[in-house]
Amino acid sequence: MIDPMTVLAILAMAGVTYLTRIGGYVVLRNRALGPRATAVMEAAPGCVLISVIAPDFVSKNPADLAALAITVLAATRLSMLPTVVIGVASAGVLRWLMGG
Repeated sequence: MIDPMTVLAILAMAGVTYLTRIGGYVVLRNRALGPRATAVMEAAPGCVLISVIAPDFVSKNPADLAALAITVLAATRLSMLPTVVIGVASAGVLRWLMGG
């Protein structure tokens, strides 16, 4: 049986995630953004991705370092979504193969 507190925690996290996703649209829906603000909003997903993978730059785990190299290579050639999918898949597979 699943612990009810676990289900509650998952639902709470999903709700907060949803609110952060729609918050920008609600706050900025009637505003025209300038070129500088538009550039910041377009750069935000890349910044989030970097903050997630940055700890792997100092990892001593060979699987993490190899997955990082694959992700960086993918990022130079592909858009954000395929890069994220390739990065997550390569990290999972390499950790499984290399025991990391």
